[in-house]
This record gives sequence, C-alpha cells and structure tokens, in this order.
Amino acid sequence: MALAGSETMYPDGHGETFILRAVRIGAVVALYWFVSITMVFLNNYLLDNRELDAPLFVTFYQCLVTVGLCWLMQLLSKVCPGLIDFPSVKFDLKTSREVLPLSIVFISMITFNNLCLKHVGVAFYTVGRSLSTVFNVLLSYIILKQTTSLQAIMCCGVILGGFWLGVDQEGMTGTLSWTGVFFGVVASACVSLNAIFTKKVMPAVDGNIWKLSYYNNINACVLFLPLILLFGELGSLASFSRSSDLKFWGMMTLGGVFGFAIGYVTGLQIKFTSPLTHNVSGTAKACAQTVIAVVYNSSSKSLLWWTSNMLVLGGSSAYTWVKSLEMKKTPQRVPPDSAKEKLLPGEKGNLGV
Repeated sequence: MALAGSETMYPDGHGETFILRAVRIGAVVALYWFVSITMVFLNNYLLDNRELDAPLFVTFYQCLVTVGLCWLMQLLSKVCPGLIDFPSVKFDLKTSREVLPLSIVFISMITFNNLCLKHVGVAFYTVGRSLSTVFNVLLSYIILKQTTSLQAIMCCGVILGGFWLGVDQEGMTGTLSWTGVFFGVVASACVSLNAIFTKKVMPAVDGNIWKLSYYNNINACVLFLPLILLFGELGSLASFSRSSDLKFWGMMTLGGVFGFAIGYVTGLQIKFTSPLTHNVSGTAKACAQTVIAVVYNSSSKSLLWWTSNMLVLGGSSAYTWVKSLEMKKTPQRVPPDSAKEKLLPGEKGNLGV
C-alpha cells in the first residue's frame, strides 16, 4: 500500500503522517467497537427468543458458520493471495485430538457466556461476566504456580467489590437473575481456563490462531451434537414455528459471521495499537455497551448501580496497567513484533465482552 508519492505505510506507523496514522487507528478502534457491541446485542436478541429455547443449538450453529468461513477464507486466499492471507488447513485427526481438551473448555466458555447473556441481558452483562481477571490470577497460581503482585491483587479486590455491589443493586431493582449470575461466574472461570489451555495447545497448530479456531470449532460442532440431544433441544427445534423463516436464519448466520469477525478485528486493533491499548479500548467499549443497553431499554439505574460498573471497569483497567508495568520490568525473550503476534487471538470464543 502506498501514499501519494513514495511514502510507504506500515502498521507501526513508520512513513505515515500523524493525521493519517490517527485516522487509521481511529477507524480500526471504531471497527472493533462496532463488531463487538453489535455481536453482543445480536446474540442477546437470538438468545432472548421466547419461541425457541435452544441456546446450545444457537451456539452450535455459530460454530458451524465459523468453520464454513474458515473454509471460505482458505479458498479466497488461494484465489486472491495478495489480498487475503489465511493459512491452508487440512483436517488432521491427531491435531484435533491434541486440541480436544481446549475445545471442551471452549464450548463450556461460549455456552455459559451465552446462557449468562440470555438471563441477565446486556446492561448487567459487564458486571455479570466481570470475574475473568480474578479467576485468571487464581487459576494461574493453582495450575501454573504463577504468583501475582500485591498491586494486581488489590485491583482484583476492586473488581470483586464492584461485582458484589452490582449484584446487590440489580437485586434491589427486582431484575436480578441468580441463574444468570451463576452462569456469568462459571463463564468467567472458563474464559481464564481457555487462555491457559490455549497456551498449552498452540504448538499443536504451529502457533497459528486461525488454525486453532478451525480445529476448535470443528471439535465444538461435534461435541455440541450429543449435548443438544441430552438437553432436549431437538423438541424445541421441531416445534419452532419460524424454522423456515429466512430472516431468522439470516440473523443466526449474521451472529456466526460477527463471532468469526471478532477474532480478526481484535487482532487488527492489537496490530495497529498495542495489547495495552486494546485492553483499555475493550474496557471503554464495555462501558459504552452498558450505557447503550440502559438507554435502549429506557431503564432507570441508581448511582450505586453505575458505581458498581465503574468499579469493575476501573479495576480491570488498573489491573491491565499494573501488568503492563510489570511486563516492562521483566526482560522479554521474544522480539516486540513476535510478542504482538502471539497476542493476536485477543478475545476468545464467539462472544466478546
């Protein structure tokens, strides 16, 4: 890509004017916000369908769409190699078995994520799913024997305080779903486990996040089938009156497309900014998402309810800042560019926070 003249544009900003670079970064951040927020509201719409109580099938279908898009991207990368860069993946049973432990955690994560969103709605979703950082610290210590600094633990304490205050305030409004809170806590634990297992299985897919997504979603599609049977969702599907409605299937497919796209835009935002900026952007996006949900539903929330959200978001931002400072003090074994590439997965699963 070239500018007018001979200046070349690079992702890190070399050879670009400040204004052009700022516009580029702004466009990437805006794209991330649009895809992530739209995906959450779209999933909430699909899961809140009273005619079809089949959250496992909705999640299964989105995984199926992701697999189809991986195949499509492989095809397009061969037809337009200069425009689309996507790894060529041939299904290998041995690799699939190596990824299987992660896939079990993965389907747990996206299932409980969706169940949380189904029961608590978008407005309380940020608080309901806020304990991922806390579980990340706890599980890293239990599984990986990694210790955490006092400052980071204090940030987790702020998040916990915001979570409990949010639950209390939601209960006072009479809209609290303890089922949704339970699913949110389990989903938060699964998000942390997903990150840990991802690091373990990445060598099996040559460190490529798209290969991992391909195998993960194929395994998920297979694992979801017996679960759909076990939980009796076939009966709901059989009695669903809109099974031949093209608009319904279009929305279902769109949900899968956005689930696939979130991985791309997350990587794009990290590439053109930094992992720290991505986390800050994600926190700000969660705040905007909550405000949009409250305004859209014409809800009236108390000052303490908003305080709980600010505590959760503030604690998460502070934790990100503390960890970034700690990483700067620790000598890195990989070059900065390689480190960025390792972080490209960003958010996991088909549902962003």
